[in-house]
Amino acid sequence: MADGQGRGQAFLDKFAEISGRIGSEVHLRSLRDAFATIMPLYIGAGIAVLINNVVFPLFLSGQALTNAQYWGNALTQGTLSVSAILLCAVVGYRHAHNMGFAGDIACSVIALASLFVTLPQSVEVTVEETGAIQLTGGLFSTGNTGTSGLFAAIVIGLLATELFIRLANVDKLKINLGEGVPPAVADSFNVMIPMLLTTAVFGLVATVLHVGFDTDVPTLIKMFVQAPLQSLNSNIWGVVIIYTFANLLFCLGIHQSAISGVLAEPMLTILITDNMAAYAAGGFGAIQPDHYMNMQIVNTFGLIGGSGCTLCLLIATFLFSKNKTSKTVGSLALGPGIFNINEPVIYGYPIVYNLPLMIPFVLVPDLFMIITYFATVAGLINPCVVMVPWTTPVFLSGFLATAGDFRAVILQVILVALGVAIYLPFMKVHERVMAKQAAEAELEAA
Repeated sequence: MADGQGRGQAFLDKFAEISGRIGSEVHLRSLRDAFATIMPLYIGAGIAVLINNVVFPLFLSGQALTNAQYWGNALTQGTLSVSAILLCAVVGYRHAHNMGFAGDIACSVIALASLFVTLPQSVEVTVEETGAIQLTGGLFSTGNTGTSGLFAAIVIGLLATELFIRLANVDKLKINLGEGVPPAVADSFNVMIPMLLTTAVFGLVATVLHVGFDTDVPTLIKMFVQAPLQSLNSNIWGVVIIYTFANLLFCLGIHQSAISGVLAEPMLTILITDNMAAYAAGGFGAIQPDHYMNMQIVNTFGLIGGSGCTLCLLIATFLFSKNKTSKTVGSLALGPGIFNINEPVIYGYPIVYNLPLMIPFVLVPDLFMIITYFATVAGLINPCVVMVPWTTPVFLSGFLATAGDFRAVILQVILVALGVAIYLPFMKVHERVMAKQAAEAELEAA
């Protein structure tokens, strides 16, 4: 028995070690940090989409509605329509910072320049008078600069920054102007040759692809990188597997973002930004079924009260618990829990290394995401089309994320009741274990 427990603990320790290495991998951390930096812009765009398409039509119509919606369209144009540009620049900056490279601004510049070097130099434009499609130069398509181009922005941003840093660390490629030169000027000459070489490499790749294969880098990335990754992260079962491991990791004392934050959240965020752009342009009919699974389903329905949906545990504690310690912890954790901050529950209840509570902590979010996804597919609730802050309280979050669908609120009520029912027996087991441990402690003291 002891040998079996030892092997089980060794497996958990090895699992935590491997997961920690994945979470700390520098490229994945850079991607996670970049999305965290521009997340407020996506939330602002979501609010603009919500007001434009739900609030304004309540009391405006005709030209007055069109005029008012210019405000929301301006915000989405400055966020969603250029999100690939914003993300690419931030990826370069964050990756330089995580690599310990001093020239983080230079990396941001070179990443952005490399992205534009690889974009097609002409785009297809439809002539309104005739309906004919013609190639026109001097334009950039929002299909490449907006939410559809985020994967290309990520790949090119990371590759360009990586190449530039390697070249910038070669002393022979630095131009030393001597003393008495302003630092900004000296720094720019130090990286001049690495910058030229980096953009030249990406320009050469773009030229070969255009001349030899009549294609471009963003198109290839969409085909060979974006499509496979989206198929994994838009698949409910792939997301469930990732969050199962992530929440299990949290139960071992390592924050779940070490797994979900790098393997799932960036891709799921891209899906919800696509939904926002599509909804802003064409309503719910423009939402692609393979985008029904997205970051907002996770935040709004799969993490009610935070990781593990621990708000359900707190409600079960207040309604059914007779343990004074549990009620005290619950009282302290309720306020943060309403806003989906649940570290007080995880480390105070505790859930970490607490087998009875680990089980619902891992399984309840999976169940909630599965139910919500299939409710969306069946048309029982609207798809999530608005990115709301993850700290938005339950019920309000469902209403906002689905652009004002009261059915989503009803679903959240059902999920919370189901979560309380699932947590309840495990909470009772936990309290019996606590009572037994307390009795044993008193016996030893006596």
